[in-house]
Amino acid sequence: MSKRLENRLALITGASRGIGAAAAKAFAAEGAHVILVARTSGGLEEVDDEITANGGSATLVPMDLTEFAGIDDLGRQIYERWGRLDILLGNAAILGELSPVGHIRPEVWERAQALNVTANWRLIRSLDALLRQSDAGRVIFVTSGASRSLPPYWALYSSTKAALEAIAVTYAREVQKTPIRVNLVNPGPTRTAMRAAAFPGEDPEQLPPPEHLAETLIRLAEPSFTETGLWVAGDEPAPSTDSVH
Repeated sequence: MSKRLENRLALITGASRGIGAAAAKAFAAEGAHVILVARTSGGLEEVDDEITANGGSATLVPMDLTEFAGIDDLGRQIYERWGRLDILLGNAAILGELSPVGHIRPEVWERAQALNVTANWRLIRSLDALLRQSDAGRVIFVTSGASRSLPPYWALYSSTKAALEAIAVTYAREVQKTPIRVNLVNPGPTRTAMRAAAFPGEDPEQLPPPEHLAETLIRLAEPSFTETGLWVAGDEPAPSTDSVH
């Protein structure tokens, strides 16, 4: 029986833990070779060990996505080694500070905007030509209901996700006549380190693990899936919820 992502090449950011790690293992199990990007080498190696033990394959790229020249170099390296990219999963993000708008520290604001917004634009800029070399390029960005619910004290994180959504939807419209398809995914409440930081009093055991999103991500990454939109875990198109991953 053939695997759903057999011989596909997928790049996943924030792949050392949480949703990124779960996606990496799920994509590899479905036959993709995964390029795993994160700052934490140890976390990447742990994910790689599990992928390898299950018969999959990965390439590890320890890097800080806010060092933007590295994203350009990554595109060059992918071109020289493979000549194409089939799947881009933009998952890496940080919460920043939960604070009144006027109290957010400038350095915290700039770091979150750099990683959550600018790095994803730089990924598109670097990888668009490679995605166009694929017979079915698939781009998936992880977003949040906070981009629409706009809760008090969430201005930083909410604004980054709103900007990411604007970029993704615009890009989707620009490539609609090509084989590339661009989608946004809202994972809903999920047992991640970011969720724990945002809601420290919450019992994480009452939340689904990151693996609950795997089926949705695999489906959006398949060459046969040609729709675009905003999705939530479970593959159902729906308005974003008041949640954060």
